Amino acid sequence: MRDLGRVLTRSWNWKAALLSSLYRGGLFFAVNLGAGLHSALGAMGAEFAYRGITAGFYGALTQTASRSGPRRAAAVTAGIVVLSHGVEFTVHWLRGTPNLRGSIAASTCFTVLSTLFNLHAMRRGVLVTGSGGSSFWADLRALPRTLVSFGAFLLARE
Repeated sequence: MRDLGRVLTRSWNWKAALLSSLYRGGLFFAVNLGAGLHSALGAMGAEFAYRGITAGFYGALTQTASRSGPRRAAAVTAGIVVLSHGVEFTVHWLRGTPNLRGSIAASTCFTVLSTLFNLHAMRRGVLVTGSGGSSFWADLRALPRTLVSFGAFLLARE
């Protein structure tokens, strides 16, 4: 267990933390906008802070899983979904996010898809931090091509 802690702290994926915070903050804003601007901004801020702290660790797990076989990657994906949304629910329940059920449902769907995408991207060297990683700008330029290849991958699966 101590080795896992070292891997996570040394491999914290700042690219995953930044992108996840931005996307999910926007997601929580949109889902809660019907409750008013103040509520939507509060939900967005809470999600941005939560994901800013945790998504780098989840990204490190995903990056590690991207180097292993499909079964291990699937196990990591399931673990990320369960762990992250249990904590996320608690954070938003404590702060009183108005549309909690819709927010967590949207976030869970996003997590499944984004984790699969990140596994796909990281296997191609995109969004990787540390050795073997490219600059953030190179990753951003590679994202359209990576999204297309991910879409093709999903469509090829039966």
